[in-house]
Amino acid sequence: MSFVETEINGQIITIRLNRPERLNALSTVIRTGMAEAFNRFHEDNDLEVAILTGTGRGFCAGEDMKESLDRGIPGSPKEFVEENLVDPFQTGALKKPVIAAVNGFAMGGGFMLVERTDLRIAVKEAIFEMSEAKRWLLGGYNHGHYGNLPHPVATEMAFGYRITAERMHQVGFINRLVEAKDLMSEAYSMAEHLLTLPPAARVNTLYMMKHMAPRISPNIADLAEKLHLHGDTEDRMESRRAFAEKRKPNYKGWLKPEDRYNMPKLEEK
Repeated sequence: MSFVETEINGQIITIRLNRPERLNALSTVIRTGMAEAFNRFHEDNDLEVAILTGTGRGFCAGEDMKESLDRGIPGSPKEFVEENLVDPFQTGALKKPVIAAVNGFAMGGGFMLVERTDLRIAVKEAIFEMSEAKRWLLGGYNHGHYGNLPHPVATEMAFGYRITAERMHQVGFINRLVEAKDLMSEAYSMAEHLLTLPPAARVNTLYMMKHMAPRISPNIADLAEKLHLHGDTEDRMESRRAFAEKRKPNYKGWLKPEDRYNMPKLEEK
């Protein structure tokens, strides 16, 4: 069984994460499989639209905590992608449209995968969460993953609250909200509409819309990198151990309490 399955229907490729027993958590195998699938989409001139979805109750639960513990350190997506392959977290750089068909939980890295797509459909039962704050991470501030959300909603997500698909639809993050039985038919309908457009119009419109999307400023990105070093990094692994052992974490926090609010400065560029 492949953890990442692909299906081609004419000019449409469906990329399906297929590890339902782990809610399609981002193991090395899944990250590599996605990179290979998106690379095929990128290079094959006969493929024009991609649909990204999952199997089971989860679209993608984000980082594979068990694998992270086995490695002994949280991994960056870049560590899993060969230089000649498309980074699944950078599908926004593709010149072809990608549609997310969110079938369930989209958490942490799963939410980031959705955020990078161009059009989004979700089942009414889907749940969105940025789990990074619970894992002593900064939730992708330096990548601009909250740029498409109203600031109060982005703040809520940044602190790890779960948000329903209905609310994400209300605030404009999700294009269409559907019953589970209609998810893939709606995704294909959206893809087929794109294929009715003149090729130049589809390519140029996508290129224009990508450049109109909110972007994180370099100074905020630099601040996020500095904040990752602000505090006791041992808490990062403790959060993962507690998750795996199904217990309450025992955080050490700052070794020197006086450093708690001694924040790095935001440097304007």
